[in-house]
Amino acid sequence: MTKTYRIAEKTIEIASLFEAVHRLCADYRADGAPDFRVAITPHDLDAERARAAETVSDAYLETLAVYRKIAEIMPRYDTVLMHGSALALDGEGYLFTAKSGTGKSTHARLWREAFGARAVMVNDDKPLVRVASGGAIVYGTPWNGKHRLGANVAAPLRAVCLLRRAEENTICRITKSDAYPTLVRQIYRPADPDALRRTLALIDRLADSVGLYRLGCNMAREAAIISYNGMRGAT
Repeated sequence: MTKTYRIAEKTIEIASLFEAVHRLCADYRADGAPDFRVAITPHDLDAERARAAETVSDAYLETLAVYRKIAEIMPRYDTVLMHGSALALDGEGYLFTAKSGTGKSTHARLWREAFGARAVMVNDDKPLVRVASGGAIVYGTPWNGKHRLGANVAAPLRAVCLLRRAEENTICRITKSDAYPTLVRQIYRPADPDALRRTLALIDRLADSVGLYRLGCNMAREAAIISYNGMRGAT
C-alpha cells in the first residue's frame, strides 16, 4: 500500500507491506508530487530483525525500516536525524541529547511542568534537524518515542544541550570541539558513503549554527529553570 506524507518540509511517498506505518504517520498525510519515495521489501525487514534487541512484529520492524530509509536520504536536503528530546519554548527550539538512559525525556518533562503551555513537545526521541543558511530548524516526526510525545510542528533551533547526571544542577556553554564527539554519536550516520560525508559536513555546520551547552542535572524541577536561563544567557 502506498501513501504520501509531508515530513520536515519534504513530501515522501511510502510504499509498505503493512498498514502500521501509515497509522503511525497519519498526522503527516499530504498530497502532491513526492520529493522522494521509500519502498520496503522483505529484505529490509530481515535487516531490521537482525538489529533488533528483542522479538517484535514485522509490522513494527517495517516502521523502523521506513525511518531508516528516510534518514539515509535526508542528508541530500541538508537534514539529519538526531537522537534526542526536542521541545519549543515560546517558539524557539531546544534539543537535549545524551546516551540512552541519561534522562533526556525526563528533563523535557520538567520543562513542560515548569513552563506549562509555553512549552510544546516537538519530538521526544528522533527529531529531524535541517541546517539551513539562516540557522537550524528542528521538526517533529511520527517517530517520537514509546510515549508518542511530539507534534507535526517545526521551530528554529536555538540550542543543543548535552546532558549528564549530577548531584547539582549546572550549565555551561561549550565549544564545537567539546560537543563534536557526542553529536557524531547521537546523529544517524548513513551507510551510504556520500550520505555519510554530507552528514559529517552537516554536523559541523550545525555546531556553528546553534548554541552548544553541557548540563549537569539531578532531575529536580529547578533543573529546567537553570537550563533555560543558561541557554537564554540569563545566568
